[in-house]
Amino acid sequence: MATLSVKPSQRFQLPDWHTNSYLLSTNAQLQRDASHQIRQEARVLRNETNNQTIWDEHDNRTRLVERIDTVNRWKEMLDKCLTDLDAEIDALTQMKDSAEQNLQAKNLPLDVAIECLTLRESRRDIDVVKDPVEDELHKEVEVIEATKKALQQKVSQAFEQLCLLQEVRQQLNSDHRGKMETLEIDRGCLSLNLRSPNISLKVDPTRVPDGSTTLQQWDDFSQFNKDRGEAEMKAATELREAIALTIAETNNELEAQRVATEFAFRKRLREMEKVYSELKWQEKNTLEEIAELQEDIRHLEEDLRTKFLSLKLSHTRLEARTYRPNVELCRDQAQYGLTDEVHQLEATIAALKQKLAQAQDALDALYKHLARLQADIACKANSMLLDTKCMDTRRKLTVPAEKFVPEVDTFTRTTNSTLSPLKSCQLELA
Repeated sequence: MATLSVKPSQRFQLPDWHTNSYLLSTNAQLQRDASHQIRQEARVLRNETNNQTIWDEHDNRTRLVERIDTVNRWKEMLDKCLTDLDAEIDALTQMKDSAEQNLQAKNLPLDVAIECLTLRESRRDIDVVKDPVEDELHKEVEVIEATKKALQQKVSQAFEQLCLLQEVRQQLNSDHRGKMETLEIDRGCLSLNLRSPNISLKVDPTRVPDGSTTLQQWDDFSQFNKDRGEAEMKAATELREAIALTIAETNNELEAQRVATEFAFRKRLREMEKVYSELKWQEKNTLEEIAELQEDIRHLEEDLRTKFLSLKLSHTRLEARTYRPNVELCRDQAQYGLTDEVHQLEATIAALKQKLAQAQDALDALYKHLARLQADIACKANSMLLDTKCMDTRRKLTVPAEKFVPEVDTFTRTTNSTLSPLKSCQLELA
């Protein structure tokens, strides 16, 4: 016999069943409506976000292009500034080297002037005189020292300006390298797209790195570097012009002083040659006068010897006649004549002795004056020789060193085979 089993669970009523079916249908419709709404909103959002993303990427790409153009324009300006700066550094370096060469070249005229002053210290006696030549030589030394001081000052200024230019160049180079790295980075960013293999999410990419600057600060920094570079280049250009002017002025001053000094030398030499010729003429006349006076003294001595013989003769006659006998010892005309002859001879001998003494005194005076003349002639010859050496030494200032051959060496020899009479006399007296 079959048995009916009943499941021990809750049983719902039919209305509950219908209600449940209705609710499921209604909720399904609502869910579909909500899903449809969400789908429509999602499509709108997709369209809007896609457009926004596209436009944002386009705008940022445009901004990157503009930024690249701006940075590239600054890079080109810095390139030009660096090129001009390098050219100015080279030009100023060359001008500084030229100033140093001119400064070094001033050692030769200074050595020559000091050598001339040293040579002229060998003058003797009355010729040790403060003449225009010595004044011009001292003035030449002062001019050379002043020119060396001016050139040294310009060299120091050029060195300082080169340091400033190098400092500016380092700043510009640093700025230029930054621009180059920035261009490389921004161009790399511009080349990226959605299909690039090396794009990825980063940790906090929107952070502001330490040391970030504003656009105005960035522009001011580059503008400052550029303006400073241009200012230093302008100062360097003005300094180059000042150095060139100083070199020209110092060379002109030194050349003018050289001409003045050598004119004083030539004038002094002509003056000494004139005095030397006059002294030689006086020496010649004095020697002739000494020769004539010596001849006259010989005649006076001969006359004295003759007069002594005549006096001896008269004395002998008178002495012999004193031995006449008796009345023959008569003071006759012969006696009176012999007596007058003795007196006359004694007076003549006295006069001749006096004149001979005067002649010998005059001869001694002539010899003494001749010695003074010859000593002065030797001084003049020595002075002329020294000034001639000075003029020969000063040829170093106009003759290239490789072509310079001294005309007079330390031992007062000359390279010329034929000597002028004046030089021959200088050498003999020296």
